[in-house]
Amino acid sequence: MKIAILGKPFDDEAAPAIQALFDDLAARRAEVRIGEAFRTFLNNRIRLPEGTTEFRRGDSLRGVQFVLSIGGDGTLLDTVTYVGSLQIPILGIHTGRLGFLATITPDRIAQAIDSLYKGHFNIEERSLIRVDTDPDVFGSLNFGLNEFSVLKRDTSSMIVVHTYIDGEYLNSYWADGLVVATPTGSTGYSLSCGGPVMLPQTNNFIIAPVCPHNLNVRPLVVSDQSVISFEIEGRSTSYMLALDSRSLPVEASVQIAVRREAFNARLVKLNHVNFLSTLRSKLNWGLDRRNPAGIQS
Repeated sequence: MKIAILGKPFDDEAAPAIQALFDDLAARRAEVRIGEAFRTFLNNRIRLPEGTTEFRRGDSLRGVQFVLSIGGDGTLLDTVTYVGSLQIPILGIHTGRLGFLATITPDRIAQAIDSLYKGHFNIEERSLIRVDTDPDVFGSLNFGLNEFSVLKRDTSSMIVVHTYIDGEYLNSYWADGLVVATPTGSTGYSLSCGGPVMLPQTNNFIIAPVCPHNLNVRPLVVSDQSVISFEIEGRSTSYMLALDSRSLPVEASVQIAVRREAFNARLVKLNHVNFLSTLRSKLNWGLDRRNPAGIQS
């Protein structure tokens, strides 16, 4: 099996589990490729399988069967940009904080790898959001798993985001910014703006204002078959565009449109993990002693 691994630095307490992962892959004679930056971190910390190679952004991962993302949810978001249209299944191993997307804890790594080899897993198709701008801002990495945001940059004054759906005027949002989230991103930035939680298979976007000045303005759910476009104005001459964890300043004259990307991210889910169980465990849903004891958490 050919496996690529991307990751971020982890604490010493996670090192034994990560070492066991590489020992397991070596015993199975897997062909292992490691992201360049992560390989540098692992040197002198972890014994890597013989023949391990490295790759950098832009190198093709064609032929890789699975990509392991070791870190937190931000690491997994970054991993999606390495995989892109190849749609290689991604397994998130959680060594970060929340672990909403990266759900495999270090103590379950051995079980997870065994499940990959035995085929005991499911694949969740997660829609992506695509951002087109003129002039170009994000280049070839103009897609994201969670959300796209327009935000004020360097003043305390709010901005006005004139918003259109399929060319028809929707609203002018007087706010600190605006978030357009995928169903996956509904538990991220959008949630902190009062947006709803959506199941991953829902074919929608959420438009959520950030700190709106009009208190009667609320998040809106729209079809992800729509094209959402924006015009921005305010006292500042530049604003911030953010796509997942990537952000760049732009001039006010930039033209922006978002839509659903033509390809998906594919996340590996083991049989004991699903979105609803993750909601309960990560958002502490169901922590009520009135709930029946026999209901599984």
